[in-house]
Amino acid sequence: MNETQKIPATVITGFLGAGKTTLIRNLLQTANGRRIALIINEFGDLGVDGEVLKGCGEETCSEDDIVELTNGCICCTVADDFVPTMTALLERDRKPDHIVIETSGLALPQPLVSAFNWPEIRERVTVDGVVTVVDSRAVADGRFASDIDRVNAQRAEDEALDHESPLEELFEDQITCADMIILNKADLVDEAALDGVQSQVESGIKRAVKVVRAANGSLPASVLLGLGSATELEVHNRRSHHELEHEAFQAEHGDDAEHGHPHGHDHDHDEFESFVFELPELADHRGVADALKPVIEAHDVLRLKGFLAIAGKPMRLVVQAVGNRIDTHFDREWRADEARASRLVVIGLEGLDRQAIETALTAALA
Repeated sequence: MNETQKIPATVITGFLGAGKTTLIRNLLQTANGRRIALIINEFGDLGVDGEVLKGCGEETCSEDDIVELTNGCICCTVADDFVPTMTALLERDRKPDHIVIETSGLALPQPLVSAFNWPEIRERVTVDGVVTVVDSRAVADGRFASDIDRVNAQRAEDEALDHESPLEELFEDQITCADMIILNKADLVDEAALDGVQSQVESGIKRAVKVVRAANGSLPASVLLGLGSATELEVHNRRSHHELEHEAFQAEHGDDAEHGHPHGHDHDHDEFESFVFELPELADHRGVADALKPVIEAHDVLRLKGFLAIAGKPMRLVVQAVGNRIDTHFDREWRADEARASRLVVIGLEGLDRQAIETALTAALA
């Protein structure tokens, strides 16, 4: 099979809450009849993002075309999860016109793109492009700074921070691997701040990359698909911090010291924790966002998302929170074969006080 006959695949990456799922929803609505297969890598124990997409009801993406990988970050389970999933997808009688892969917010894109060079995949699929979604508001607020020296200086001044956070490196690695960068939530910052975000992002890239500004992920498939990058052929030029660190260690200690590498071969996600919180049906949906904000702020929750059952309402209430920015909307009716249960995934840095958070959520939503 030559390059033109390969099925194109788009990898959509970005930090927690950057807006990847909304971007994909808009992509599906503008696919113009193309059959899209989705591979969703959800972080946590509840496949919320996959459920949101299933609720969109787009003809171009039926429920059979959505595959969820929930066994951990996709870049750490490439051999066990991703490659078999791709192989099974390619063996279907009705093959997709395009494959879209939404990575976990914790994923390094590089190992995933490298997996497209596996023998089972490389003859039949090519990486059309890596699209990195950036939360412009968060970057403008300094949550994910690309100036490591400045971050280290701030860290040195804070005696409570005795270990290096991986968040800045993860953000940089997702930028480094991109073929297109979406500055999402552009409507939440003024023009000067957005220019600053774009300059910050572009300063960390050594090649020409298209940077697009968007509000609420409102970009059509014609912009996102058809990049023709064949990224798998040159992913070695977009190495992650982890790969560069490993190479430096080997250069200093030799190949015999491989197993002594302080971080091993798998990038470590122990810095993050998640749990699923279940609660009874709520009496009312009004005031949910205001009730959740103080809990999120008090317990440093990075992300909170899930579904709530509201008494007297036939539809599920979707909750998506990034920091203290909270969105709620009804997406679809509860099916007859599913329990009207409220479930929220809570994601934060290591050390979350689960009991305290559950107690606070129970009180806030009572």
